[in-house]
Amino acid sequence: MNPREQEIEVKFYVRDLAKVERTLQKLNATLAQKRALETNLRFDTPETSLGRYRRVLRLRRPAPGHSPDEPQGLLTYKGPTQSGQAISIRQEIEVVVSDFETARHLLEALGYQMVVMYEKWRTVYRIGQVDIDLDETPMGSFIEVEGPNTASIQEVALMLGLDWEASSGESYMALFNRVRLARGLSVQNLSFAELQGVEVTPQDMGLRPADDRYI
Repeated sequence: MNPREQEIEVKFYVRDLAKVERTLQKLNATLAQKRALETNLRFDTPETSLGRYRRVLRLRRPAPGHSPDEPQGLLTYKGPTQSGQAISIRQEIEVVVSDFETARHLLEALGYQMVVMYEKWRTVYRIGQVDIDLDETPMGSFIEVEGPNTASIQEVALMLGLDWEASSGESYMALFNRVRLARGLSVQNLSFAELQGVEVTPQDMGLRPADDRYI
């Protein structure tokens, strides 16, 4: 696998996202992206051939009010995660698109169809070569730590006071499917509107808070 096309990351479910952000600021982490809403459309074939093999084809829409001078979308392919790993390691190929709707029509013309939409508010900080994403999702708050290797990710997680044993290499969609099964939900999308009033617990996701010892 081309190292430039490799995604190495891990998730942590947390109860106090603001405290983690204050820690990042104390560490003089660089603010790489201000808090912004991300809307993601996930595509698959009618036979769900991508999902069955844990592959992802995603088109990300810019936040409302996005500057017309900036890229209007991001098209991403992710390969299946490597088995036997404590964190998520997979191929990732990304292409910036200048026209979101045209990119969507292109995918549909190729026979792909949107299978799910999911949202999150994301703030991104950076320490060295490691990105720390502060995510507010309809299922709760998460920290995603992505870096060039496991050692650098573990080092940053330790700096943030996160319990490594509470980490997860699963995608948001995998966690969402677990929630739908645990709660018997018929909702289609991981959106704030569709999960309004639903109190998702860490147990629903098979997780435990990584910051419980530090609150």
